[in-house]
Amino acid sequence: MICAQPPSVVGVIVVSRDQQKLLADVLERARHDEVTYDEPGQSRSNGLPSGYHHDHLIVPIGHGEADWGRAQEAIGRWRAHHGAGLTVTPTAAPIEEGGTVVVSRNLGPVLLVAPCRIVYTTATATRFGFAYGTLPGHPEQGEEAFHVTFEDGRVVAEIVAFSRPADLLTRLAGPLARQVQKATTKRYIDGIRADVQGK
Repeated sequence: MICAQPPSVVGVIVVSRDQQKLLADVLERARHDEVTYDEPGQSRSNGLPSGYHHDHLIVPIGHGEADWGRAQEAIGRWRAHHGAGLTVTPTAAPIEEGGTVVVSRNLGPVLLVAPCRIVYTTATATRFGFAYGTLPGHPEQGEEAFHVTFEDGRVVAEIVAFSRPADLLTRLAGPLARQVQKATTKRYIDGIRADVQGK
């Protein structure tokens, strides 16, 4: 939906002269919303729920304690999203369960807006990360998890997601939307790896 109205209207694609105010307004409304799917937390299960597209990407990104520390920092600083060309509002949003963020992509005067809720976090000696789920106004329904792990000296980044279209525009995009989704998942990994390797 393209909204040429003031930023009181939340849509998948929003046109606004004041994007910062729009994002602040979307964030404030999203804090009171519930996730738009019935399986919060399911991305940490071995069996992802049926009725969704599934994505699972695991890529080695480093070795040793120093890389492990940098990988955790990259997750905490939303470097996966920055590497994919996305903006996270609030800018320095803490990784904590129940937190609300708005992920957006700026295309000139057009802003793609995706409100999300952090549904769980992970912080052990060998695994660190979080998952967020979709809120009303997000073009998809489902959940995406971002983790790094440390085992036998090897640092690995992992993205797990289940999703399906939440609106007519996304459904009409069909295979193209899935291609964009898969490319974005790869760029998430590239963003984490670039931070770990200092590129």
